[in-house]
Amino acid sequence: MSDRAQLRLQLVVFALVSAAFTNIYITQPVLPVLQQEFAVSSVVVSFTISAVVLGIAVSNLPFGVLADRLPIQPLILVGSLCVALGGLICVLTDDIHVLIAGRFLQGLFVPALTTCVAAFLAKTLPLERLNVVMGYYVSATVVGGLGGRLLGGWLHPPLHWRYAFISAGIFLLVAMVLALRTLPRQPVSPRSAVAVSFVQLLRRHDLILLFLCGAGGFAIFSSVFNFLPFRLSEPLFGFSTGQITLMYLVYVMGIFMGPMAGRIGNRVGSGRTLLLGAGVLGLALLCLLLPSAWAIGMGLLLVCAGFFTVHAAAVGAINRKLTGGQGRANALYVLFYYVGGWLGITVAGLAYTHGGWLTVVVLALSWLVLPVMAGVRERRVSSHPSIRHGQH
Repeated sequence: MSDRAQLRLQLVVFALVSAAFTNIYITQPVLPVLQQEFAVSSVVVSFTISAVVLGIAVSNLPFGVLADRLPIQPLILVGSLCVALGGLICVLTDDIHVLIAGRFLQGLFVPALTTCVAAFLAKTLPLERLNVVMGYYVSATVVGGLGGRLLGGWLHPPLHWRYAFISAGIFLLVAMVLALRTLPRQPVSPRSAVAVSFVQLLRRHDLILLFLCGAGGFAIFSSVFNFLPFRLSEPLFGFSTGQITLMYLVYVMGIFMGPMAGRIGNRVGSGRTLLLGAGVLGLALLCLLLPSAWAIGMGLLLVCAGFFTVHAAAVGAINRKLTGGQGRANALYVLFYYVGGWLGITVAGLAYTHGGWLTVVVLALSWLVLPVMAGVRERRVSSHPSIRHGQH
């Protein structure tokens, strides 16, 4: 594949993954608005996010199997149409339970556009480019996540949040058409594949720690960003919905940290990169405890820098270790990742209800042990090449 063809491939994948992630977080900045409109508790309205995350977690393993067996085109077609359908349900309903069901439907088919695409890249790209390209893949998730938040809480007036689903659906369908026209029918210059089962992957201690690393990192990230609107709407800050949404602009940090983490990983190793990201996350959480808008802003910048460093390093490390079963491995990673996010949102909701913001931050600090353990393990592997596949 020529450099120009690879660039075109990356741009199309970037657009598709961004469009998929735009649909995930649409309701996050307007959770207080939805709470008032539907007259439900903060825990119930948070299900409009956690339902998507749960749907992704449920369907990841089946899509991981399909990614190893089917061409990418039919997966993209079905996934895009079903995600768009779920958004249409959200636009038309006046029932919070139907809204949550529509969000769950969206989550069920997001892996067709994320897990399957990641597996396609892992099978297609040469190893020397994989770390950096996976960093760009992570950056696409950042652009989509930020776009969804801006659509829901800023670009469209908060009381007209339904229009955000329409915009996101149009973006996704356009990206789908571009992908179907551009992506090769078969992976170009694929690496030799070795059949690998889920059980074999789960027996590898090195991969398990990386899966748990993704779960812990996303539990921290999702709990902070999901309950930040409630924190900032408290009398201490008194932010409006527009002001809360603008705080999400710090998400832009992840656009740069994805590829940068890939380059750092190539230079100093995945282990040191994971430990660096975990350290930045810890500092970020301490900043978020301070009763200052500037501290909150700095803390959010550091949360994004630390989390996306951890996330990109973990994704790159997993795919570099594999000669086959990329679809299943990426499915397992995303399964752990989104189960971690779902648990993070759910447990943090209870923590916030009963103990406030301090309890949420302390809970997030406890989850840092997972990326730290993964980083230590990866450092040992790089220092002692004889440690492989969970064997000592």
